[in-house]
Amino acid sequence: MAASKFFAHESAYIDDGAVIGNGTKVWHFSHVMPGAVIGERCNLGQNVVVMPGTKIGNNVKIQNNVSIYEGVELEDDVFCGPSCVFTNVMNPRSHVPRKNEYRRTLVKRGGSIGANATIVCGITLGEYAFIGAGAVVTSDVPAYGLMVGVPARRVGWMCQCGERLHPSAGLAACGVCGATYEESSGFLRQTKPSRATAGAS
Repeated sequence: MAASKFFAHESAYIDDGAVIGNGTKVWHFSHVMPGAVIGERCNLGQNVVVMPGTKIGNNVKIQNNVSIYEGVELEDDVFCGPSCVFTNVMNPRSHVPRKNEYRRTLVKRGGSIGANATIVCGITLGEYAFIGAGAVVTSDVPAYGLMVGVPARRVGWMCQCGERLHPSAGLAACGVCGATYEESSGFLRQTKPSRATAGAS
């Protein structure tokens, strides 16, 4: 099997036992630790740390100063803004070992996390969820949910393409990409894909 072809800046550390996919770029002062799995065509900005036991999908963009702690999984096409924060323990104490209490955090496909947002461990961000800058997310987020504030609350919905939606009578259409959606019982589901993805395999 051919070796993976990825780029790592000379100041980055890639430990033995890390798996990195083709076309991924790891930039200045970043550290990928043993047991981390990173997919293809990802971009890890400056000062990013990826801990053991983490999984990152394809085409994930992680901006500067982000740490991906054990227990965090990012599916394909996730965006992590500068200095956003993940946690993995609910009640940390320096003098109490809690490695057996790590809680899983899942960011599903296409999710976007704004700069300086905090994602408290043990929750799931649904597909294409959009977390505003500086928000503190403490509970599960539905697919396409737009979350802002401290603690974060849902204030609307975002299209798969990243434009805000304005449902009327439970229906919404994106004026930019043409995708359509249906809202029901606090959830949103796509009923027609965008023009850009309709023909994609």
